[in-house]
Amino acid sequence: MNIRSFEVLTVLAGRSDLTQREIAQEARMSLGSVSSTLAELRADGFVEQGANKVTDAGRAALEPYRVQNAIILAAGLSSRFVPISYEKPKGILTVRGEVLIERQIRQLKEAGIDDITVVVGYKKEYFFYLEDEFDVKLVVNEDYATRNNHSSLMAVRELLGRTYICSSDDYFTENPFRPYELKASYAAQYADGPTEEWCMEVGAKGRIKSVTIGGDHAWYMIGHAFFDEAFSARFVEILEAEYALPQTLPKLWEELYVDHIKDFDMVIRTFDADSIWEFDSIDDLREFDPLFIENVDSEAFENISKVLGCSRSEIRDIYPLKQGLTNLSCHFAIDAGEYVYRHPGIGTERLIDRAAEVVAQQVAKDLGIDDTFIFEDPDTGWKISRFIPDCRQLDPHDDAQLARAMQMAAKLHAETVEMDRTFDFFEESKKYEQALLAKGPIDVPGYAQMAEKVARLHDIIKAEGGKRCLTHNDFFYLNLLLDADDELYLIDWEYAGMADPANDLGTFTVTCELSEEEAERALEHYLGRPPTFEEKRHCFAFIAFAGWCWYVWSLVKESEGDCVGEWLYIYYNYSKAYLAKVLDWYEGDSSEVARSESDAVEKGSSR
Repeated sequence: MNIRSFEVLTVLAGRSDLTQREIAQEARMSLGSVSSTLAELRADGFVEQGANKVTDAGRAALEPYRVQNAIILAAGLSSRFVPISYEKPKGILTVRGEVLIERQIRQLKEAGIDDITVVVGYKKEYFFYLEDEFDVKLVVNEDYATRNNHSSLMAVRELLGRTYICSSDDYFTENPFRPYELKASYAAQYADGPTEEWCMEVGAKGRIKSVTIGGDHAWYMIGHAFFDEAFSARFVEILEAEYALPQTLPKLWEELYVDHIKDFDMVIRTFDADSIWEFDSIDDLREFDPLFIENVDSEAFENISKVLGCSRSEIRDIYPLKQGLTNLSCHFAIDAGEYVYRHPGIGTERLIDRAAEVVAQQVAKDLGIDDTFIFEDPDTGWKISRFIPDCRQLDPHDDAQLARAMQMAAKLHAETVEMDRTFDFFEESKKYEQALLAKGPIDVPGYAQMAEKVARLHDIIKAEGGKRCLTHNDFFYLNLLLDADDELYLIDWEYAGMADPANDLGTFTVTCELSEEEAERALEHYLGRPPTFEEKRHCFAFIAFAGWCWYVWSLVKESEGDCVGEWLYIYYNYSKAYLAKVLDWYEGDSSEVARSESDAVEKGSSR
C-alpha cells in the first residue's frame, strides 16, 4: 500500500462523515491528491462507491499495519526540571488540569492501543497506581541511574515490534496516536529559524537521511516515535551488541539510531507547530501553563516562599547547578535577588548530622567565612543560600590562592567554639564500613590489609593527643569560591565538627590532588612558617585518614547505585601512599626518622 492510500484510508477508518477537504486537512495532503486517492481506493474496493466509508476489505487491508503496543519511558530524573524533579517524577506533574502521563495513556487508549508498558526507575513508586487505574504494565529499569534512556528500551526489548515509543512528560494538544502506522517514523515540527534541537535532513519519501544537533529552518525531532517490525529487529540487534560498551552509557536511544542511520528506514511524521510540547525547564512549562507554579504540589516552592517571604509567581530563572556527590542544587531568582535551593541527596540522612551543619553555618557566617547562608531545616536538610554570581573556583595549584585557603582554615580553627558533633576520619570510616557490611561481606581485594594499617596509625595519632577545634572536613577547591570582587567564600558545611585541625589539610590535599611538595607548602602557609618534622608527620597522617575515609564512603555510594567515578581511585591512592609513608616515619628506625627531620629543617631554612 502506498503512503497516500494508507493516509486516506487511516483517516476514514476513524471517521466516515468527513468531506474531502476535511480528509485533506487530517491527512496533510492536497485536495487534488485526496480526490485521486479516493478514486483509487474505490477502484480497489477499499472505500464504498459514492461515500467516504471504509469497506470490510479496506479494514482488512489496514490490519497488517495495526500498532501492537506502546512503551512509555518514565525512568529518568529529569534533572533540568529542578527542584520539582527532586520530589517527584516529571511525568506525574499536573499540567492544565491533567497529569501528563495519564493524559498520554488516555490518548493511546482512544486510538485503540490498550497494550501499554511504562518503564520506571527514578521514584518508581509514584507510578505504581497506574497499573490499577489504567490497566497498564510496569517494567523497572535498574540501570536508570547510570545509563541514559537506551537502558529503558533494553529492559523491554522483547516487547518491541510495531510499537509507539513515548516519553511520559510530553504534552500533545491533539491526539497524535493512530491505530495503524505504515512504517517507522519520528514526530517532527518545523523550526522557522535557528534552533538547537535535533534537526533532520530528509530524502525521498520522507526518509530521514541524517540528524544534526542544531540547525536553521529545518524539521526537528520532538515527541514520540514509531518502530515497525524491521526497525525493532535491527535496533535490538544493535542495542544488545553495544550495550556493554563504555561509550554507550550516556547515549540516548536516538543516538544509537543516528550512529547506524543507514541501517534504518525511518521517515518523519510532521505535526503543526505547538501541537507537541516538551518542557525542558519549569520556566518553559509556566509559559504553557501560567498557573503551574501556583498550583503544583511542591515542598520546595513552599519552602522558598515561606523563608524568603515571596509569592510563588515571583520565583523564576530556575535551573540546575552542578550536582554534588551528596546533594542536588538549583538556582532560582526572585525580585530580591538570586539564590540556591539545596535538596539533600538520597541516603544522606544516614550520613550527615544536619543540626550540626546548621550550627557550623552560623559560625561561618558570623566569622565572615561564608555569609551566603540564609536558612536550613535541621530535620530534612533542605537549605536556601545566596547565589554568588560570576564566581570561580579556587585554584589550589596557584600558590597565592593556596595561601588564602590555608589562612582561611587557620582563621576558622582559631575560633573558640564548641559543638556537640565531633568528626574523626577513622570513626566516620567505621560508620561507612558498617553500612557496607550491612549489605554483605566486604570482599574488595586489599581492603582488610589497608583497614589494619589505618587502625594502627589511628592508635599512634590518638596517643599523641593535640588540639581540637571546629573543622570544615570537606575543605577543597569546589567549596572555595571567589566572587567578582575576589572575595573568598567557604561553602557546604555538611561534615563540620570538632576535630584535629589537620583534618582540613588532609581533605584539601586529597581532594585537590596536591603533590607532596604542595601539601608541605600548604602546611607552611597555614602555620605562617616552615613546619617541624613532627608537625609534618602528624598532618600527613591525616592525608592518609582523609583518603581512607572518603574511599570507604565511595564504596558505600557505589553500593547504593551512585557513580563516584574516578574519585574512588583517587581516594584509594592517596590513602595507600600516605599510609605507607607516615607509618614508616612513625615506626621506622630512629636514624631514618632523624634524617627525615634534618631534611625538613634544612629545606625550611633554605627558604
